[in-house]
Amino acid sequence: MSDSLNELDATAQAALVATGEVSAGEMVDAAIAQAERVNGDINAIIHPRFDRARDDVAKGLPNGAFTGVPMVLKDLGASMAGEPHHMGTRFLKNENYIAQRDSYLTRRFRDAGFVVIGRTNTPEFGNTITTEPLSYGPTRNPWNLDHSTGGSSGGSAASVAAHIVAVGHANDGGGSIRVPAAECGLVGLKPSRGRVSKGPDLGESWMGSTIDGSVTRTVRDTAAVLDVIAGYEPGDPYTAPPFARPLLQEVGVDPGRLRIGILDHPLFAHQTDHAESRESVRRTAEMLTSLGHDVSVAWPTALEHPESAGKFTAIVAAWTHADVSTFEKILGREIGEGDMEPDNLLMRNLGRNVSTGMYLDNMMWLHAWCREVVQWWEPMDGSRGFDILVTPTIAGPPPKIGYLAGEDGTRHLLEVLAYTAQFNLTGQPAISLPLHWSTSGLPMGVQFVAAPFREDVLVRLASQLEVAMPWSDRVAPLVTNP
Repeated sequence: MSDSLNELDATAQAALVATGEVSAGEMVDAAIAQAERVNGDINAIIHPRFDRARDDVAKGLPNGAFTGVPMVLKDLGASMAGEPHHMGTRFLKNENYIAQRDSYLTRRFRDAGFVVIGRTNTPEFGNTITTEPLSYGPTRNPWNLDHSTGGSSGGSAASVAAHIVAVGHANDGGGSIRVPAAECGLVGLKPSRGRVSKGPDLGESWMGSTIDGSVTRTVRDTAAVLDVIAGYEPGDPYTAPPFARPLLQEVGVDPGRLRIGILDHPLFAHQTDHAESRESVRRTAEMLTSLGHDVSVAWPTALEHPESAGKFTAIVAAWTHADVSTFEKILGREIGEGDMEPDNLLMRNLGRNVSTGMYLDNMMWLHAWCREVVQWWEPMDGSRGFDILVTPTIAGPPPKIGYLAGEDGTRHLLEVLAYTAQFNLTGQPAISLPLHWSTSGLPMGVQFVAAPFREDVLVRLASQLEVAMPWSDRVAPLVTNP
């Protein structure tokens, strides 16, 4: 029975609990049993809370959309009062740092009835797209244990791909929902800027580029989870406009004839032009055309501006310095070379040199650049823009463990991270769908980017493709041969 429960998506699990066919305790026990079978292989859950999860069930759960459904929280954001929150860092791990309060996001997950069975692995500060922190070691891909899960939400993605849970909390500042979804064969939606509160501890970070969401195996789960975590919280500096109706109601709705642009190659010489990435987009474009959409080779030319990445890096560096300085105050000591990984030490040192004037100049330049990019979807002259941009999620299949870490990791990172971070800056919603598998059998996601605040369009199109190019029959080898 437990194996069949783990195969279900969260919507189906919630329905079984709601009807009484399965108890919340049985559902949570099934997730814990699968974690005990496979987590030693993938190193996804680094802070198990199995006994506490059972205690949560025994005390009684809120009556919500996902009552009794097990999930995992990424160990970066979504803090839980009285529980570890190490953010991939050695210094917080060594200090046994414990969060003082629940984030608003954690409260919303719990109010929806979710049962948290553990917290998942993440790179240090979530600052890269592979989950290989020195603090906890690499998370391994259930499709092939020699390969990365992506990052920074790699622990959550591995947990969902390995059928431990159907929903994993994730967040995204440059691709950290979409890249792990792509590399683990999952659905990963980065919501619009301001859609999910970062309170009470933060109003924004990285110039508003970071946002929380989830990784799941189905479009309906992704939509339903966003329904329960989206919305204004008192004091939020800005918030996305509410959906016209629950996002779950967009699943299965005809998206109509969409105007879709195709970008199948990287925009800069230092980025990898991968044949299998081109093939993933070509196949998708053919399907979109057959479904009646207006498909053409087109993209926002502003994406080709060579200064945007460097200016964003300066923003991230300034925030990295600020974040480390905050923890120095909390811990009452300096955080130095022995505490942090080399890439983040470099980012912090860069951040020390970003003056207030430099930060504001970069911010204003990027705001103007974002307006140029978004006009491809929403032209200022009143003409019809495009509805969707299609790209690979990452250049190539999931790299091997170690390729994006270590001495050459930064150079390799710049080669493969070609399509996602731009839309963190613009704040647009974007989704990665598992529409392609490499010749070696590894999942490769395809990304779809919509106009600002149009998650509804993404969900309609994603659910159409879920029927036309189904992925539910593909299961990671670790699940079928644990």
